[in-house]
Amino acid sequence: MATVDITREHNLGKEVARERAQKLADKLAQKLDAKCTWEGDDLLFKRSGADGCISVSEDQVRVTVKLGLMLTPMAGMVKGEIDKALDKYLS
Repeated sequence: MATVDITREHNLGKEVARERAQKLADKLAQKLDAKCTWEGDDLLFKRSGADGCISVSEDQVRVTVKLGLMLTPMAGMVKGEIDKALDKYLS
């Protein structure tokens, strides 16, 4: 099992960062058929073969994704896609 863990600093404030995290989650839900739910400042997502969390704070967003055995070979691609999405949503 592989884990992708990316932390990005931002200066958007927590509320704007939460809104942008929700947009990212909406994209995940559409592309990957993932189920997304908020628990406090953590947006949890789950689908077959992968689950993770987008944690939002006042000045950081952390994305952690645990990939199942079948998706482990795609860890590099998943990390690249998350990096691109964070660039887009946090700028």
